[in-house]
Order: sequence, then C-alpha cells, then structure tokens
Amino acid sequence: MTFADNLAALPAIDHLAAINVLDADGAIIDTVENKPGKSGSVKVYNHVAQVYGAITPEAAEAALAIFAEHTEDARANPGKHPNIDRLDRVIATGNTLGLQEVPAQQ
Repeated sequence: MTFADNLAALPAIDHLAAINVLDADGAIIDTVENKPGKSGSVKVYNHVAQVYGAITPEAAEAALAIFAEHTEDARANPGKHPNIDRLDRVIATGNTLGLQEVPAQQ
C-alpha cells in the first residue's frame, strides 16, 4: 500500500494544530504543524501517540511502514524527510520520544 492509502485509514486530525515532539525530559524538541506538506506526518505521529503513547522503537517501525514509499526516499536522501529521519534515529538509538497534541483553535 502507498502512503496515501495508509493515511486514508488513519483517524482525522482536524482537531490538531500541531504535534510537539518531546525528549526524555519532556522538553519540546520539535513541533510538527498541521499544514500542507506536514499534515501527513502529524497524522502518522497522532496515530502513533494513540496506539503506542510515544515514539518507541516499536512505534517507529510501525510509523515507517505507514510512510511506505517515503521511507525509502528518506533513507536515500537524508534530511529530505526529517520526520522520517527522526523515526530511524529512535530505532538506531533505542531512545523513546514523547508526543504532545497541540489543539486547533476553536
């Protein structure tokens, strides 16, 4: 299945403005905004947060499968897909990252 197919099966993210990525101490190390070009990553990270509670190595493996063809592109072009690169780093280091929803303004 393609990334688009996989995204279609995930829960909606209309309620989110962004997802904060947290280090082991709970400090925000990145914010992935729910905007064109990044909303797919927010949808995948939101799914990971719901299913795994954090980006664990196991969750990162599952997320990379969802990213499908983009995972291969990220590995061939380091830096092109930083939200995928982050998942590979979690697997390589074994370090878990937290995720925090940033609600959309009502």
